[in-house]
Amino acid sequence: MASKALIALAVLLCANAVCGVNIISKSQWGGRSPNGKSTLANKLSYAVIHHTAGNYCTTRAACEQQLRNIQAYHMDSLGWADIGYNFLIGGDGNVYEGRGWNVMGAHATSWNAKSIGISFLGNYNNDRLTSAQIAAAKSLLADAVSRGQLVSGYTLYGHRQVGSTECPG
Repeated sequence: MASKALIALAVLLCANAVCGVNIISKSQWGGRSPNGKSTLANKLSYAVIHHTAGNYCTTRAACEQQLRNIQAYHMDSLGWADIGYNFLIGGDGNVYEGRGWNVMGAHATSWNAKSIGISFLGNYNNDRLTSAQIAAAKSLLADAVSRGQLVSGYTLYGHRQVGSTECPG
Protein backbone atom coordinates (compact mmCIF):
# COMPACT_ATOMS: atom_id res chain seq x y z
CA MET A 1 0.00 0.00 0.00
CA ALA A 2 2.82 2.42 0.89
CA SER A 3 4.58 1.77 -2.42
CA LYS A 4 1.41 2.69 -4.37
CA ALA A 5 1.18 5.93 -2.40
CA LEU A 6 4.84 6.72 -3.17
CA ILE A 7 4.31 6.04 -6.87
CA ALA A 8 1.22 8.27 -6.88
CA LEU A 9 3.18 11.02 -5.12
CA ALA A 10 6.05 10.71 -7.61
CA VAL A 11 3.65 10.98 -10.56
CA LEU A 12 1.98 14.03 -8.99
CA LEU A 13 5.32 15.75 -8.34
CA CYS A 14 6.52 14.99 -11.84
CA ALA A 15 3.33 16.44 -13.31
CA ASN A 16 3.67 19.56 -11.15
CA ALA A 17 6.99 20.94 -12.47
CA VAL A 18 9.70 18.54 -11.34
CA CYS A 19 9.53 17.01 -14.82
CA GLY A 20 8.27 20.21 -16.46
CA VAL A 21 5.01 21.09 -18.11
CA ASN A 22 3.50 19.20 -21.04
CA ILE A 23 3.76 21.49 -24.06
CA ILE A 24 1.97 20.63 -27.28
CA SER A 25 4.57 21.21 -29.98
CA LYS A 26 4.05 23.36 -33.03
CA SER A 27 4.16 20.28 -35.26
CA GLN A 28 1.47 18.62 -33.11
CA TRP A 29 -0.93 21.57 -33.52
CA GLY A 30 -0.21 21.90 -37.24
CA GLY A 31 1.93 25.02 -37.13
CA ARG A 32 4.14 26.15 -39.98
CA SER A 33 7.91 26.41 -39.80
CA PRO A 34 9.21 29.92 -39.08
CA ASN A 35 10.72 32.10 -41.80
CA GLY A 36 13.58 32.94 -39.45
CA LYS A 37 14.65 32.93 -35.80
CA SER A 38 16.56 35.19 -33.43
CA THR A 39 18.05 33.65 -30.32
CA LEU A 40 16.66 34.67 -26.95
CA ALA A 41 19.07 34.61 -24.02
CA ASN A 42 18.70 32.65 -20.81
CA LYS A 43 18.41 34.20 -17.34
CA LEU A 44 15.75 36.67 -18.44
CA SER A 45 14.22 38.90 -15.78
CA TYR A 46 10.77 39.31 -17.35
CA ALA A 47 7.75 37.43 -18.63
CA VAL A 48 4.91 39.30 -20.36
CA ILE A 49 1.35 37.97 -20.33
CA HIS A 50 -1.01 38.65 -23.25
CA HIS A 51 -4.35 37.62 -24.68
CA THR A 52 -4.92 36.95 -28.36
CA ALA A 53 -8.14 39.05 -28.40
CA GLY A 54 -9.67 36.35 -30.62
CA ASN A 55 -12.06 33.51 -30.06
CA TYR A 56 -12.03 31.55 -26.82
CA CYS A 57 -11.54 27.78 -27.23
CA THR A 58 -12.41 24.90 -24.94
CA THR A 59 -11.28 21.87 -26.96
CA ARG A 60 -7.88 20.96 -28.31
CA ALA A 61 -9.21 20.91 -31.88
CA ALA A 62 -10.72 24.40 -31.54
CA CYS A 63 -7.56 25.76 -29.88
CA GLU A 64 -5.36 24.27 -32.60
CA GLN A 65 -7.51 25.98 -35.25
CA GLN A 66 -7.15 29.29 -33.41
CA LEU A 67 -3.36 28.81 -33.28
CA ARG A 68 -3.19 28.20 -37.03
CA ASN A 69 -5.33 31.30 -37.64
CA ILE A 70 -3.14 33.46 -35.40
CA GLN A 71 0.06 32.16 -36.97
CA ALA A 72 -1.31 32.86 -40.47
CA TYR A 73 -2.26 36.41 -39.43
CA HIS A 74 1.13 37.08 -37.82
CA MET A 75 3.12 35.66 -40.73
CA ASP A 76 0.97 36.48 -43.77
CA SER A 77 -0.67 39.78 -42.78
CA LEU A 78 1.90 41.28 -40.41
CA GLY A 79 4.96 39.82 -42.15
CA TRP A 80 6.47 38.37 -38.96
CA ALA A 81 8.79 35.36 -39.05
CA ASP A 82 6.37 33.25 -36.96
CA ILE A 83 3.55 33.44 -34.46
CA GLY A 84 4.50 36.24 -32.07
CA TYR A 85 4.35 34.51 -28.68
CA ASN A 86 6.71 31.98 -27.14
CA PHE A 87 3.78 29.97 -25.71
CA LEU A 88 0.00 30.11 -25.74
CA ILE A 89 -2.52 28.65 -23.29
CA GLY A 90 -5.95 27.52 -24.40
CA GLY A 91 -9.26 27.42 -22.59
CA ASP A 92 -8.76 23.65 -22.68
CA GLY A 93 -5.90 24.13 -20.16
CA ASN A 94 -3.20 23.04 -22.61
CA VAL A 95 0.07 24.89 -23.22
CA TYR A 96 0.94 25.23 -26.90
CA GLU A 97 4.36 26.00 -28.33
CA GLY A 98 4.58 29.25 -30.24
CA ARG A 99 8.16 30.28 -30.92
CA GLY A 100 9.25 28.15 -27.98
CA TRP A 101 12.27 28.34 -25.69
CA ASN A 102 15.27 30.52 -26.50
CA VAL A 103 13.63 32.15 -29.54
CA MET A 104 12.90 35.87 -29.45
CA GLY A 105 9.21 36.63 -29.79
CA ALA A 106 7.34 39.50 -31.43
CA HIS A 107 4.90 40.26 -28.64
CA ALA A 108 5.85 43.50 -26.87
CA THR A 109 7.85 46.25 -28.56
CA SER A 110 11.11 46.97 -26.70
CA TRP A 111 10.55 43.89 -24.49
CA ASN A 112 11.01 41.05 -26.98
CA ALA A 113 14.75 40.68 -26.36
CA LYS A 114 14.40 40.61 -22.58
CA SER A 115 11.23 38.60 -21.92
CA ILE A 116 9.25 35.55 -22.86
CA GLY A 117 5.74 36.15 -24.14
CA ILE A 118 2.85 33.99 -22.96
CA SER A 119 -0.60 34.53 -24.41
CA PHE A 120 -3.99 33.20 -23.39
CA LEU A 121 -6.21 32.24 -26.34
CA GLY A 122 -9.32 34.40 -26.17
CA ASN A 123 -10.41 37.90 -25.28
CA TYR A 124 -9.97 38.44 -21.57
CA ASN A 125 -11.67 41.80 -21.62
CA ASN A 126 -14.73 39.51 -21.82
CA ASP A 127 -13.65 35.93 -21.02
CA ARG A 128 -12.43 34.70 -17.63
CA LEU A 129 -9.41 32.50 -17.01
CA THR A 130 -10.12 29.02 -15.74
CA SER A 131 -8.25 27.41 -12.86
CA ALA A 132 -6.71 25.01 -15.42
CA GLN A 133 -5.32 27.94 -17.42
CA ILE A 134 -3.86 29.57 -14.32
CA ALA A 135 -2.30 26.26 -13.24
CA ALA A 136 -0.85 25.78 -16.74
CA ALA A 137 0.68 29.28 -16.68
CA LYS A 138 2.20 28.68 -13.24
CA SER A 139 3.67 25.36 -14.39
CA LEU A 140 5.05 26.94 -17.56
CA LEU A 141 6.69 29.75 -15.59
CA ALA A 142 8.13 27.25 -13.09
CA ASP A 143 9.52 25.26 -16.01
CA ALA A 144 11.05 28.44 -17.47
CA VAL A 145 12.87 29.02 -14.16
CA SER A 146 14.00 25.39 -13.86
CA ARG A 147 15.36 25.52 -17.45
CA GLY A 148 17.20 28.78 -16.74
CA GLN A 149 15.16 30.76 -19.31
CA LEU A 150 13.89 32.98 -16.48
CA VAL A 151 15.71 33.92 -13.27
CA SER A 152 13.96 32.80 -10.09
CA GLY A 153 13.13 36.39 -9.11
CA TYR A 154 11.61 37.30 -12.50
CA THR A 155 8.98 40.02 -12.85
CA LEU A 156 5.65 39.15 -14.47
CA TYR A 157 4.01 41.96 -16.42
CA GLY A 158 0.70 42.30 -18.19
CA HIS A 159 1.12 43.59 -21.74
CA ARG A 160 -0.50 46.93 -20.92
CA GLN A 161 2.16 47.49 -18.24
CA VAL A 162 4.93 47.53 -20.88
CA GLY A 163 3.13 49.12 -23.83
CA SER A 164 0.17 51.20 -24.86
CA THR A 165 -2.47 48.52 -25.53
CA GLU A 166 -5.88 47.32 -24.44
CA CYS A 167 -4.42 43.85 -23.92
CA PRO A 168 -5.06 43.13 -20.23
CA GLY A 169 -2.29 40.62 -19.75
